Amino acid sequence: MFKSKGIGSMRIYDPNHDILGALAGSGIALTIGPLNQDIRSMAADYAAAQAWVAAHIQPYVKTVNFRYINIGNEIIPDPLAQFILPAMNNVQKALFSSNINHIKVSTSVSASVLGASFPPSNGHFHDQAAAILNPIVQFLVAHGSPLLVNIYPYYAYASQPDQIPLSYALFNSTGVVMRDGNLGYQNLFDAMVDTLVAALEKAGGGNVGLVVSEIGWPSNGGFGANADSARVFNKNLINHASKGTPRRPGVPIETYLFAMFNENQKGPAEIEKFFGLFYPDKTPVYPIRFV
Repeated sequence: MFKSKGIGSMRIYDPNHDILGALAGSGIALTIGPLNQDIRSMAADYAAAQAWVAAHIQPYVKTVNFRYINIGNEIIPDPLAQFILPAMNNVQKALFSSNINHIKVSTSVSASVLGASFPPSNGHFHDQAAAILNPIVQFLVAHGSPLLVNIYPYYAYASQPDQIPLSYALFNSTGVVMRDGNLGYQNLFDAMVDTLVAALEKAGGGNVGLVVSEIGWPSNGGFGANADSARVFNKNLINHASKGTPRRPGVPIETYLFAMFNENQKGPAEIEKFFGLFYPDKTPVYPIRFV
């Protein structure tokens, strides 16, 4: 289905071997990672990281286009976060020892790691997150890996609809809505990305790439959640992501839409069931083109 729709990249949240087998020879770039609960053992024991790579990467490395291994999804600054960097180091070491040099190791964070988000140039990691992230940023610098970030303009808009115009959240503004020094922002996505870019710069990662590893707009289940807004947001995002942001103009932003399918068991919030582009029977929730 990904190939028929022209979708060239995929992110999965657990190393499902049925999916890995199905991706063989497809050329689809894959982001994969261990479950959050497995990170502690991979941090404490190199052999555990080595075993994970041996089980989930090595058997498929010649046929599956692995792009990133994501160690930890939105667990900074949770107490488990202290194990992310040791696990990243062990996985990187295991890859190198297997002569696998092309897969980048990273972690994914949410906007909750920020201590300030307005204006974008003021972006920085709050103290608790910085204690974990600053050393991780140095790892990313050393290995040429990007930081993966999960951002949701929908939630920012839905929490402050009196302050954030819907057109600004949907990429429909016709002019600059917010100025930050000499930079002008016409959409909320650019502002959110550049806030994280500014935080990276302050952490010594000015040259670290940024991948939007989750983003989407729900089609039901809450304020401002409807199929028309979801369609407009995702269509405009697809058209915009290659253009860069005011802080990094002309630098395309690798972006992963969340999610492929509506999930009726997703939760705990009702709205989480409705981020899919397709229903489980593969019919589209709304019309959308990916190329």
